[in-house]
Amino acid sequence: MTQRERQLLNWIEENPLISQQELADKAGITRSSVAVHISNLMKKGYITGKGYIVHTAPYVTVVGGVNMDIGGWPGEVPVMQDSNPGVVRMSLGGVGRNIAHNMALLGMDVRMVTVFGDDINAQKIAASCGELGIDISQSPIIPEGRTSTYLFITDEKGDMALAVSDMEIYKHMTPQMLSQRLTLLNASQAVVLDTNIPAESIQYLADHCTAPLFADPVSTAKAVKLKPVLGKLHTLKPNRIEAELLSGVKITDDASLRRAADVLLSTGLHRVFISLGADGVFAADHTGNQVQLPPLPGTMVNTTGCGDAFMAAITWAYLQGTDLTDAVKAGLAASVIAMESAETINPAMSEDALRLRAAFSK
Repeated sequence: MTQRERQLLNWIEENPLISQQELADKAGITRSSVAVHISNLMKKGYITGKGYIVHTAPYVTVVGGVNMDIGGWPGEVPVMQDSNPGVVRMSLGGVGRNIAHNMALLGMDVRMVTVFGDDINAQKIAASCGELGIDISQSPIIPEGRTSTYLFITDEKGDMALAVSDMEIYKHMTPQMLSQRLTLLNASQAVVLDTNIPAESIQYLADHCTAPLFADPVSTAKAVKLKPVLGKLHTLKPNRIEAELLSGVKITDDASLRRAADVLLSTGLHRVFISLGADGVFAADHTGNQVQLPPLPGTMVNTTGCGDAFMAAITWAYLQGTDLTDAVKAGLAASVIAMESAETINPAMSEDALRLRAAFSK
């Protein structure tokens, strides 16, 4: 669905009897252009007939962060308190946005709930979401706010030397803000959250959202926000260190790995996928199933977006009704596809590519 089609569909959902001329006036386009968009929406099955009976396609919602990443790579040993020749690049990021981007490439209908600043970075991110078909209509712009931005500078070897993170805007993702979007959230097939949002907002989702909750801990510093709500989550995707933090079990071998998973599941959590780096992924669920698989072979180019791709893929697998083993395979396949691109999100990600690499059992 294009950004314009999504905009028109939102207005039709609000008022199914709205005329094409009214839609044209609201959108600032001609009535004939509206007619073309309406025709496309009918062909795609989103609406039926002249009374505009709306068919809401199954969708997932991501609640979390969007980011503008700015990186600087000096050509030589950096000189402090001076201007250094080098390369500066800007890219779109944020855990939530990256997950949503991968989901869109996998063919999922994705809604994103986040907050934008009143700046050009927000415009760039919004334009990208529109191109991908990610619905951000429920993500407000904060007047005079700054879109979340991450600025880093490396040394001459490419290792990070300094970084500044401006994520103050996420304080606006309050329980009240989420309560105004609860209908959207509860109608989702799944809600994926990242821990960039405030702890009280995570608690609100755990207490009020009826859709299955998938959580990405993001980092050890932010993972602690999930500890009080573990039993209300459906799926958790920590790495080894985050799993240790949340379970209280030091993971040193296979036995302690399984014990950590058991502790997490004993809270009421349905599924846990623990990423183990070069050792692959260990997954377990509340019915007693356990599986550990090694990474899939691939050419390592950039590992930055592997975790986000994994989360998108296990959500996709859940909607496909796969078992735990095939869910792990989907995650590993998405991770290796992500790893093979210099970009954080591999444009080659697709459902067909995922199925080919995963080699599902069914």
